[in-house]
Amino acid sequence: MMRAHRVAAVLLVLLTAGCAGIASPPPPGPQPTQTGKPQPAPHPLDPQQAERIRRIMAPLVVAMDHPRPLNQVRVGIMDDAHVNAASGGGGEFYVTTGLLQKATDEHLRGVLAHELAHDDLGHVAKAQALGAGLGIGMIILDQIFPGSGRITPIAGALVTSSYSRSEEYAADRHGVDILTRAGYSKTVMINTLTWLVQTEGASGGGFLATHPGTQERIDALKKL
Repeated sequence: MMRAHRVAAVLLVLLTAGCAGIASPPPPGPQPTQTGKPQPAPHPLDPQQAERIRRIMAPLVVAMDHPRPLNQVRVGIMDDAHVNAASGGGGEFYVTTGLLQKATDEHLRGVLAHELAHDDLGHVAKAQALGAGLGIGMIILDQIFPGSGRITPIAGALVTSSYSRSEEYAADRHGVDILTRAGYSKTVMINTLTWLVQTEGASGGGFLATHPGTQERIDALKKL
């Protein structure tokens, strides 16, 4: 389910893909909408969420076939209410505030394992690059520690650009391999995909829009 340029950088510790592109970033401060009214600026992310990403993601990165040094893993936080995640290639990943707010640790672990699997398998990144030089909204896994500064999410939404069904099946299977090496069972991935169907199924957007064939993939995992 869950496919480079640099967006913004804040400090975290670790990481892997999503299947989406990113809208270009607006200038700082509230932005006007089509109605002419200013759009609210993103709310700062609780620092504990950055530490949570590091804590969950680092063991998964280490369990990859081609683990990346944690100081080369960057995670962009998108200010998007949909539950979604994406891989930008080159050790760059994106997660939405909707995912962080709604996912349990197990669900977040399953989503991140899936995205890391896309990266590990060399699937073409689906997250387009944002302009370089932005210093907001990005965390670097080996630089996150409890009590570190707040992160301001990147304004915008993940633009849907799906992986193929075969790539999704492969990422599910390899995500299970990564989870197993990190000490977790395949039920983490099965439970995560089931939760995604229940959470995003009615919206028609988010993770299900960029990671197709979820129910069939759940059935395939149960047969492993």
